Amino acid sequence: MTKITRIGLLLAANILITSLAFLWGQSGGDNIKEEFAPISTAVPSLSIAPDARGGAMGDNGVSTESDMASQYWNPAKYAFNYSRAGVGLSYTPWLRKLVNDVALAYLAGFYKIGQNDNQAIGASLRYFTLGEIPLYYQNEDVPYNRLNPYEMAVDVSYSRKLSESYSMAVALRYIRSDMSDQEGDMTPGNSFAADIAGYMEKYVMLGSSECLWSFGYNVSNIGTKITYDGGQTNQFIPTTLRIGTGLLYPVDEYNRLGFYVDLSKYLVPTPPVSTGSSEEEVAEYNRKRDEYNSMPFMTGIFKSFSDAPGGFAEELKEVMVSLGAEYSYNNQFFLRGGYYYENPYKGNRQYFSLGAGFRMSVLQLDAAYLISTVPSNPLDQTLRFSLSFDMDGIKNLFQ
Repeated sequence: MTKITRIGLLLAANILITSLAFLWGQSGGDNIKEEFAPISTAVPSLSIAPDARGGAMGDNGVSTESDMASQYWNPAKYAFNYSRAGVGLSYTPWLRKLVNDVALAYLAGFYKIGQNDNQAIGASLRYFTLGEIPLYYQNEDVPYNRLNPYEMAVDVSYSRKLSESYSMAVALRYIRSDMSDQEGDMTPGNSFAADIAGYMEKYVMLGSSECLWSFGYNVSNIGTKITYDGGQTNQFIPTTLRIGTGLLYPVDEYNRLGFYVDLSKYLVPTPPVSTGSSEEEVAEYNRKRDEYNSMPFMTGIFKSFSDAPGGFAEELKEVMVSLGAEYSYNNQFFLRGGYYYENPYKGNRQYFSLGAGFRMSVLQLDAAYLISTVPSNPLDQTLRFSLSFDMDGIKNLFQ
């Protein structure tokens, strides 16, 4: 008997998330399927928003007020956090319409240093399990082995206020994607990456109300490519540019409204596409494929702004838009909503989201729910849960 190809099963697990884009593209009709060209990367789980607050606002968070998940959205916000320390845990059961054992867990925290509280150290750990994959011999129903592929990342950040209204941060990250088996068909992929982020907030007058205006940016996952076959094939990780702005409006002493918009784009070059079957066309495709495979990641970042086959118009299609709103009462009860848009030709992720949160002196509990606006979206009805703790509040309990 011959074993079912193990490498094929592992590759299937690795592309489980990126292949969802094809399902979304199918929902847009035959014309979309013909021109469907999403950006594909290794370790796609790095692009999943881990927290319920950001998830409830349409995956928005680069310019919102600082919270425990700022390590993912914008670590520069930690320098503006009202608390000296905090920690949070998030859990997302993922793709529940397809499988029941795929999930993302996220742990993050920060601690302010310095006498003026203008510096902070942050850290996070994310773990994405792809569930259990049984391996079978042909014509047998009992698996001879079971694999548990996963993707993980651990990082640390340092943020500092450069003025009363502006801060910057840098984060360093180790990434591991393990799709390997005991037989050595594939090896775990490893990468080292960095984030560069900035955040600004200022008070501005709108009529008689003093509002908080914020602006943030984050270039995340600037790092080395990943290989699963000893260097023969090298894949880009999801380097992403995210820019956003927001306005927090005080309705009265107890009620506040926040409005936020994020724009994001993958800084990943477009892979070559075969244009024909003639000898010359095949040779040209192989040349471009080898060039893409050996391209340094920094070259790929700069190339990603101008290499789309459709020119500047297609580059604009790669920009993803996130709109979010948050209502808070007495900074204790929160209602949130948002909308996320990705061009139908570049992934077709389009959905509304909503959520709520409750804060006490010690902890905060948040939940989010996703509602797809396109058919056949396996992410529809996805839930996120977050629990965070304010260390200042815990300290005050014992004083």
